[in-house]
Order: sequence, then structure tokens, then C-alpha cells
Amino acid sequence: MKTMAAPFRSLVEDYPRYLKSFELFLERSSEHQCMQDFIHNTLPDILASIGGGRPILNVIGVGSGAGEIDLEMFTQLHLKHPHVKINNEVVEPSNDMLHKYKVRVSTTPGLDHINFAWNKMTASEFEKHWQEKNSGKKMDFIHMIQMLYYVKDPEATVSFFRSLLEKDGKLLIILVSGESGWGKLWTTFKQQLCNTEISQCVTTGDIKTFFDSEGIPYHNHELLSQMDITECFTEGDPVGELLLDFLTEVIEFSKNAPGDLKKGVLDLLRHPDCSKEVDGRIIFNNNLGVLVVEP
Repeated sequence: MKTMAAPFRSLVEDYPRYLKSFELFLERSSEHQCMQDFIHNTLPDILASIGGGRPILNVIGVGSGAGEIDLEMFTQLHLKHPHVKINNEVVEPSNDMLHKYKVRVSTTPGLDHINFAWNKMTASEFEKHWQEKNSGKKMDFIHMIQMLYYVKDPEATVSFFRSLLEKDGKLLIILVSGESGWGKLWTTFKQQLCNTEISQCVTTGDIKTFFDSEGIPYHNHELLSQMDITECFTEGDPVGELLLDFLTEVIEFSKNAPGDLKKGVLDLLRHPDCSKEVDGRIIFNNNLGVLVVEP
């Protein structure tokens, strides 16, 4: 009888390595740039329609990380609703990230109209905490940016947070697009790479399928983004190995993957479905999808 290989260790289990690979990813990709373009050009109109003229806006940031994207969104929110106070519930399980967020808040001028409540917890812990508080409080704006990979049941998580919206509230979800290189990679190697408890291979395609099946209306925006992965194809290159870990969510994928899987992943990453070649560099399709949902 053939024994199954032990599943890989998920990159998230090695937080320092995860952080290092994530920082490299941000440096190598236009991820933050494309989000900022969206926040400056498209988000203001979405934010204009919330709040119903009420003097206080209630916001939840789920998985806000170190807060840089949150604060960009608050700038736009303030421009659209200049006289409004904001109650902001930050939900973030990482001590390190929460600390960075607090430092950022304390060194950024012009945030006096925002009250920050810090919840050092995961989305599911927050859900439990909220239900125990039995808070009937409704929310004007909830955002979940690049975090649904880290919950056990993305659809249930989305449904819970959507249930907290005011009648004119908005839920903003950003994930990698189903049409991106990530989507192709995960569809092809779902069995081998996506079998961890901690993180899931979920794209906006999966969430759209769920919304369609439930008859939930949404608006979809595609954000064009790319990432240089050239070093992944040089055996033993430390930058390439870290990027491969980030792409596969596996610790030391290059060393731990069986030869045929490694070859399959590298061939696919190079394939026109995932990447294009520009001036001798391999540029991976890192497109993001934004879903905007109402109650």
C-alpha cells in the first residue's frame, strides 16, 4: 500500500519566514499601488453612499494588519463625510501588526475624529465575541482585505459580517482574482497545495459563485497587478525560494516538494496562463478582485 506523503507545513506556521516572504512580495509586486489607485479613484463614490447623514459612522476592519490601507481609506471617507465621527473596530490577531498599527495612528496627524477599538483576535473569535455582547449595533462600512484565506469557512465569515450592515452599509472584499495567476495555480494544484487548516486557496471567483448561488447582488472590480518572479526559476536562489514559498504557501517548497510537483508548479508559473515574459523577466499575473456587497 502506497503511503501518503505527510502534508507540507504551511508557511503561516513560520511567522518570521511568512513576514519576510510577504515583505518581498510587496517589494516585487504592484499590490499596494493597485489598491491605492482603487482607494483614490473608485472607493470615494462607494463611500459617498453610506452613513445616511448620521453623525457617527461605524466601521470594522477585519484583518487590518498594520493599518496602512485602513488609513488611506479613512482619508477618503473623511473627504466624503467631513463632519462625521468614526468608530473603528480593528480586528487583527497579530500582536506585531497591531503594535505597528497603533504606532502609525499615534504618528499620523488628523485622526482625532476616529475612535479606535483594538480587538486582538481572529475573525471567528470576533464573531463569537460580538454575538456574546449581543450587540444589535449595525455597521456602515466593513472591509476584509486579503484576509479570507485565513478563515476556516470564507462563505460563513462573509455572511456573518454582511449581516452586521446598516441598510445603506457596504462590505468591501479584496482577494486575488479568479482570473489571476493565483487562480490558475490554485485550481491546478488544489489537492497538493491547499490542504491546510490555516490557509485556503480562495479567490473572488469562489466568493462570486457563492453570492450567485445565494442570489446576493454585488459589484465586481478587477485591479490589474503584477509581480516579478524571475528568480523562482534559478535553482537555489534565496529570493526565488522565498517567492516560491509565498506562491505555494509552503515552508521551503523548493526543498520539500517532490520533483514532479516542483516541476509542475514551475512549468505552470511560466505558462502564459500565469505569467508573461517582459524584457527577459517573468511577470506573474497578480490581479486582484474587489467585491462590494450590500446588506
